[in-house]
Amino acid sequence: MVKNSGYKQFCPVAMASEILCTRWTLVLLRELIAGSTRFNDLRRGVPKMSPSLLSKRLAELEEAGVLIRKQASRKPAIYEYLLTDAGRDLHNVVESVGIWGQKWVSTKSSLENLDPSLLMWDMRRNLNPTPLPESGAIIQFFYSNLPKSKQSWWLIVEVNGAVDLCWSDPGKQVDLLVETDLKTITAIWMGMTTVKEELGNITLKGDKKIAVKMQKWLGLSPFAAHANRSKIES
Repeated sequence: MVKNSGYKQFCPVAMASEILCTRWTLVLLRELIAGSTRFNDLRRGVPKMSPSLLSKRLAELEEAGVLIRKQASRKPAIYEYLLTDAGRDLHNVVESVGIWGQKWVSTKSSLENLDPSLLMWDMRRNLNPTPLPESGAIIQFFYSNLPKSKQSWWLIVEVNGAVDLCWSDPGKQVDLLVETDLKTITAIWMGMTTVKEELGNITLKGDKKIAVKMQKWLGLSPFAAHANRSKIES
């Protein structure tokens, strides 16, 4: 496991903390457990983590036996970071931390830490294509309160149900345009409110069949079911 322990205690909590409680490590583990395996995908899940720190944390987790680095292709050289049995065993740990945060950290504090890159990446990962047309769909989100460079995002749902996220205009006809502010969609995503309750803060333009099913296809945060709606603060 990791050398040069700082706590100098035999307690299993202290020993585990040496591996898990360094900055960004639990958030990085969240991404690995969610299924991201390649460096660029991990970066998209932790957009505010520097590439050098990401590389360092991945190396530390590899040294700790939590993951292995495997070459996925030679030309170009692409590596995948795969959880070991020890890494997969952290699923319940990360889930429990998320549930605790959803239940006990104030909603007001949560909604002050808005990040469109992370939100859209999570939405891409959890979108439910079943209510959408079998032919696929392109859904554009426009956040009116953000700088121009971060206002528009496109979720592209393919015929086979695969979902991609675009930062730039894909040049195809948009089936539904969702105009709102980032806080509203984040609150819906986290299970603090619903699309129906926020219709006054959302403008939907385009396919009405897709619009009316937004709550179903949008998907929710894995921790949304544990949202304590009684703690919502204005």
